[in-house]
Amino acid sequence: MDRLMVMRKSRLVFWSMPLFAASATVAERIPAPLDPALVAPHIFEVALENERIRVLEVTDRNGETQPLHSHPQRLVVYMAPCAWIVTDEKGERSMESHKFGTMVWEEPVTHGGRTSAVVQECRTLEIEIKDLP
Repeated sequence: MDRLMVMRKSRLVFWSMPLFAASATVAERIPAPLDPALVAPHIFEVALENERIRVLEVTDRNGETQPLHSHPQRLVVYMAPCAWIVTDEKGERSMESHKFGTMVWEEPVTHGGRTSAVVQECRTLEIEIKDLP
């Protein structure tokens, strides 16, 4: 298992980054999970990290494109009212929104590459629960 060391705001943070084989169309191995704080630090900032949790401060702005990244299971807390446009598989568009303080449990996901269509800047805290030994 590879270990990655990152210096963040005068403290040293360690985490493991195992590798996995992607789909048959991708001939190379890629790091997993693709850490959002590393691939998009202008969007995802580590606010707190210890052996049990990691908290990301997320600022999603209209027109920004997030690179491919992964999230584990996590609790998302909306720190401001937030609204965005979603396009489904059929190409139909709809608006989704959350009020300040709304909490949503999210399952693991790997996504990215789409340009953000937020109606207003969206600020959240994402609380990732780490696996304990």
